Amino acid sequence: KLVESGGGLVQAGGSLRLSCAASGLTFSTFAMGWFRQAPGKEREFVAAISRSGITKNYADSVKARFTISRDNTKSTVQLQMNVLKPEDTAVYYCAADRTADGVTPTTARVYDYWGQGTRVTVSS
Repeated sequence: KLVESGGGLVQAGGSLRLSCAASGLTFSTFAMGWFRQAPGKEREFVAAISRSGITKNYADSVKARFTISRDNTKSTVQLQMNVLKPEDTAVYYCAADRTADGVTPTTARVYDYWGQGTRVTVSS
C-alpha cells in the first residue's frame, strides 16, 4: 500500500514537499517513482529513484526544480518541489516497481503498485 501526502494549494514560485509512505512490501527492493496527471491529460513521468537511492531520473520539465529522495529505513519516498509553476498543477501519484537496483523506470505501465494520489494546485 502506498499513501501520498503533502499536496495543497501554493502560489507560483512556492514550494511543496510530497511524501509517500509504503507498507506491506519490502521497500528496499522497489524502485520508486512519482507521476502526475493534469485534468484532461495523460499521466506523465515526473521523477524516479533506484532501490538504493543512488540513481535518480527526472522529467525535463522538472529538472533542477524537483528533487526525489527516499528513506529505506522508514519506507518513504519524498518529492521536494521548488519554484512551482501553474503547469505543475496535477494529481501526483507515487508508484513502486520491483526491479533491479540502479533502474529508474519512466514508464507508468511497468510499475506494480500505485497510491491514490495527492492534489497539487499552483496559482498564478
